[in-house]
Amino acid sequence: MGPGAMTTTEGESVRQGAKVETEESDGGRPGAAGFSLPVLERGVRLVLAGIFIYSGAIKLMGPAAFAEIIAGFGLLPDALVMPMAVFLPLAELVAGIGLVFAVRGSLPAITAMLVVFIAVLGFGIHLGLDIDCGCFGPEDPEQAYTGLRGAVARDAVMLAAVAFVYWSRGRVRLRAGRLER
Repeated sequence: MGPGAMTTTEGESVRQGAKVETEESDGGRPGAAGFSLPVLERGVRLVLAGIFIYSGAIKLMGPAAFAEIIAGFGLLPDALVMPMAVFLPLAELVAGIGLVFAVRGSLPAITAMLVVFIAVLGFGIHLGLDIDCGCFGPEDPEQAYTGLRGAVARDAVMLAAVAFVYWSRGRVRLRAGRLER
């Protein structure tokens, strides 16, 4: 070791005065609002999880009403409407719970669902359907058609939140990868 050098706990030699980053500081710098990137990512992930858990649970409480909404889009044969009215809310619930615990595969599942939801809602708007979006179970029929447009915007915001989670995870991994070299 030369002058001005010291040894870290991992046995690496670094110059004195040089900034040493550890895995705990892998993006933990406060942002503009005083939140670190991992804390902000966790918060966004938990909000997304809460939305999907709530949405799935509400629809599971009344699958027959949700089946009517699904049938209104006219995309599935009648024999598949009721199974989808149970499967989709279960998938939302499981993916949301998985997102709470950062279970691998839950974020891609939510991403896929949001893409499908946006496509179905866009199809409904294109056809001029005057139906409830079904996002949080049966809603007020008075706001049905305008609800489709609002639901697309809401899903687009959630998709942006998903993109942020992917981006922030990549930033943290990249920063951690630099530490391992």
